[in-house]
Formats: sequence, C-alpha cells, structure tokens
Amino acid sequence: MGKNWHIRAVSRLAAGALVLVAVMAAPAQAMAQRLDAQDVVVGWNRLILELVRHTPTYSPPVASRAFAYLGVTAYETVASGDDSFVTLAGQLNALEPLPRREPGAAYDEAILLHAAMSFGANAFFGNTGPTGQRAMDTMDSRTAAMLAEGVDPEIVARSTALGTAIGEHILAWSLDDGGAVIENLGFPYDFETVEDPSLWVPTNRVAVQQAPLLPGWGNNRPFAMPEGNSCALPPPPAYSEAPGSPFYEEAMEVHDAVVNLTAEQEAIARFWSDDPMLSPTPPGHWIFLTLDALEKKDADLAETVDVLARLGVVLADSFIGCWDAKYQYNLVRPVTYLNKLVDPDWQPILITPPFPEYPSGHSTQSGAAASMLEAHFGENFAFSDRTHADDGLAVRHFASFWEAAEEAAVSRLYGGIHFRSAIELGLEQGRCIAGFTNALVTRSPS
Repeated sequence: MGKNWHIRAVSRLAAGALVLVAVMAAPAQAMAQRLDAQDVVVGWNRLILELVRHTPTYSPPVASRAFAYLGVTAYETVASGDDSFVTLAGQLNALEPLPRREPGAAYDEAILLHAAMSFGANAFFGNTGPTGQRAMDTMDSRTAAMLAEGVDPEIVARSTALGTAIGEHILAWSLDDGGAVIENLGFPYDFETVEDPSLWVPTNRVAVQQAPLLPGWGNNRPFAMPEGNSCALPPPPAYSEAPGSPFYEEAMEVHDAVVNLTAEQEAIARFWSDDPMLSPTPPGHWIFLTLDALEKKDADLAETVDVLARLGVVLADSFIGCWDAKYQYNLVRPVTYLNKLVDPDWQPILITPPFPEYPSGHSTQSGAAASMLEAHFGENFAFSDRTHADDGLAVRHFASFWEAAEEAAVSRLYGGIHFRSAIELGLEQGRCIAGFTNALVTRSPS
C-alpha cells in the first residue's frame, strides 16, 4: 500500500497562522511505476485527515459525517465495476441506486477513484482555509496529470465523468440528512439554561460556547442504524449531592483521579484528547490507525474500501446515537459539580467540551469503531497507534482494538471530564451501534 505514493500533510503554527502544506512526491526508484487505485484512495484519506485539523466547523460529529460519505464514495466507485460487490444503496438509509459503468466500456480504476474522491473532498471540505484549498487543488491537478499520462483520452474522460457523477450522487444524498449546514460553528444562537443543578451549564467563558454544541445532531438521519435512538441508553445514576450517593461517589472518583494522576494516566489522557483544530479529531484518530492496520495487513483495494466505508458509517452513526442520548439527559459536567460541592479550585487536566456529559462521545465512538474493526480484523489484532507521533506524543501499543477503545474511554476519566457511567455505558452503546454496520452486506454470495 502506498509503495509508490507518499503524501505528507505537514501543519505548523508560524507567526500565529496555521499553515497546511501538502507535499506529494514519488520516490526515485518508483518514478516509473504508475499510481494505482489503492494509492489514490489512501492518499486522499491521508490528506483528508490533515484537512479536518484545519476546518473550523469540523467538530468530531461533523468530521465523522464527512468520513462516512467519503468512505461510501470510494466503496461505491469500486462497486460500480465489480460484480462481487453489493451496493450499499437500499442498505444505508435513503441511498438510492448509483450511476454504473457502461457495459463493455473501458474505465481506468485509478482515474475513476481520483475523480470521485476529489469531488467528495472538495464538496465536504469546501470551507477549509486557503492553505487547505491549495492542498486539494495541488493534489487534484498533479494526481490527475500523472494518472492521465499514456491513457487513451476517451478512457480518461469516461472515467472522470463517472467518478464525478458518483460524487455528485453522494453529495445529493447528503444534503437532507440534517447535518449539511453548520451555522455559528455548531452552537445555537438562542439557548437558555434551566435552573436545575443536574443539568448542563457552560463550563468556560468563551462567548460562543455559552450554548451547547450541535444540540440537534441526534435528530440527523443515521446511515446504517434505523433511528438516532436505536441504541438508547438507560438514565445515568440519579443526581444527588448527598455524600455516599452513587452520583456523588462517581464525581469523587473523577476528583481523586485528577488529584492523584500518574504520569502514565496523564499520557493516556493527552494521547486520546484529539482536540478539534489540533488533531484529526477522535473519529479521525480511528481512521488513521485503520489505515495503518490495512497497510500492516497488505490489504488490497477491495478490502480497503470496504473497511473504510464501514468505519466511516459506524463512526457517523455513533455520534448521532451519542448526541441523541446526550441531549435526552443533558447531564452536568464533573467540573461544575465538583467546583460547587467539593473544591472550587479543582480543575480537570483537559478542557471540558461544551456539551452535556452523558454518555462519553469518546467511549461511544471508540466502542463502535473497535467492534466494527474486530468483526473484520479479529479480536486479537495487535497494532501500534502512531496517530500523534508527528505531534511529539509517544506511539502506543495495543493487543486488540477493544483494548484501545477501553483506553480511549477511560482517558476521559483521567482527563477529569467524564463520570464512570458515561464511559462504561458509552462503550456498550458503541457496541450496539456497530451491530447495524456489521450487518451490512458488501459481498455477493459465492
């Protein structure tokens, strides 16, 4: 995978400005080798992980939506010419049959995929900054020129037209899902807090974050699960300020975890923090490590697009399901509770996200991703997670995807921003959501 195609998206703060530079080069010994379809899919995904760092509206739920549509785009592009694939039209909610290849006509797989992915990236990251725009333009023009060299112009035109048509079909499908327009970075203009100590209130003084993020996201159209509440959760422990009550004890666990934090626990908290604008976001973290897992397995194109489509779908559905529960219960954050009742000076080591506590988004999406990935790779697929190596964080090693999910989940306790119930039940909600994605049929019976 990627043996003759290298993309490095390098980001840095320079003079207070975020600069994104996409560098594309083929190694000298591979210059004579033509890019293949696998290179194109992986290359676009690597660039997208950098774009999501630098697109202001791309909070984790919004990022997960883009990953899902782009994953389905690549999958359906390959499926359009391979009878062993089963289209996801009719399986994913509201997805109608897609454009197909003309019988007997010749297509170039790499050109076809490049056209589809280029259209999708520009559609879903159209509001990224100027440097991101330049990166996409450079990726598009240079790749198209390399792929077209020596290919019959009619095949180039036919392949480009179909790839673009598939991208347009996916974009049209996305426009009425409830998440296509993000205003005010996802924070509602009008929001009133309710005088109830159990309910969420703002946890910082940032003006826009005096309202909670994306309160309607749980009403969006899911991909594979039937409804946003298809994996509904029981209520969290009943709110109580009484010492010894289950709620108070969970709060004290968070308090004590931060006060007595070990170096390893702090490393875990910071490794999985995945803050927007500083990382590929939590769903992008799982995309990153999956690309590495596919490379480790030496996956072919068919396996790559299948796994990335399923992963995008399960991540997007996990945020819809999680957000549905978050705004059903609207639970107070640990910092609010602990500052009021235990220690006015106590602070978590991570920034508390601006939305309700229960369940933990990290837990739900990690449980969903791990359950989907274990269904494909197996329960004992060991791997190294180097997502943040370029940011100076040590590589972490895991014996399984579920082990990684559990660490990602408990990282929010170490960080001081989630109660135990939100973590444990979030993981289980993710496992439930993955069941719908794992039930998708992607291969024709042999």
